[in-house]
Amino acid sequence: MNQTGRLVGSSAFIAFGIIFPILFHSFGASGSIFLPMHFPVLIAGLFLGPYSGFMVGVFAPIFSSFLTGMPPVMPVLPVMIVELSIYGVVSGYVYRRKSRNLLIALLCSMLAGRMAATIIVYIMATMLHINLSPIAYITTGVVTGLPGIMIQFITVPLLVKRFQLAFTKYY
Repeated sequence: MNQTGRLVGSSAFIAFGIIFPILFHSFGASGSIFLPMHFPVLIAGLFLGPYSGFMVGVFAPIFSSFLTGMPPVMPVLPVMIVELSIYGVVSGYVYRRKSRNLLIALLCSMLAGRMAATIIVYIMATMLHINLSPIAYITTGVVTGLPGIMIQFITVPLLVKRFQLAFTKYY
């Protein structure tokens, strides 16, 4: 895909990163359970590559926070920016440069993103004296988000394959 296609695709995935949480919340579904912002970031990394995945991971939570108030600026926004940007870059890098296996790339990105989130929570707790336990924060996030994680492992590879098939006709 050319640079213009990646830019347009990244913009679309950023928009999805804003719209999906709104849709989930409007139907009463919890974002912390279904992780709706994670889907566009992971798909962007896998489909468009690590740079686009990184950019979607940075800008989707920022724009969403300022436009909708979700996620809250403190303490959640900085953690989500780090976690999601790592999801995007690692999923794209592992898939394109290492394994060509969508499930392995997903698993690696989720592990790396959660580790990065743990580190940023630790830094925030230490430097900003915010009452957060890094291990409790991540453990709670993983346990609460298990339905979303399971749905990601099922739907993200299917969607990426669909995008690849659809766009090979045009690019």
